[in-house]
Amino acid sequence: MANQYSQRQLRVGELVKQNLGELFIRNEAKIPEVNSKLITVTEVRMTPDLKTARVYVIPLGGVETKETVKILTEYSHLVRKALSKRLDIKFLPKLTFVEDNSFEYAEKIERLIKKNKDNDKEKKGYN
Repeated sequence: MANQYSQRQLRVGELVKQNLGELFIRNEAKIPEVNSKLITVTEVRMTPDLKTARVYVIPLGGVETKETVKILTEYSHLVRKALSKRLDIKFLPKLTFVEDNSFEYAEKIERLIKKNKDNDKEKKGYN
């Protein structure tokens, strides 16, 4: 039960995720130095008190992820303001941006699987 998120956390997280995704596509946050249309929000995890949202993001193609997270963090007040216009909830969560590494991780695993297959083929070739 330690790692279970409450239904409310999941529901609010999903709501925040959808709205952030839409406002990034429409560039409603007007973040300087970054094209928010190229940012994908992969996941939003809410704290149990719903006061903070951890927003997992990845820029298109996974390039300059750290830089993007830095800029989003710097301008999180703009993102939050844009979000407040969309969401009618009691407490507007504080936004914490985090880089989503799961894609890198998935790619790494795919590369390892492919490498193993190639190695197997080579071994079979010598029998």
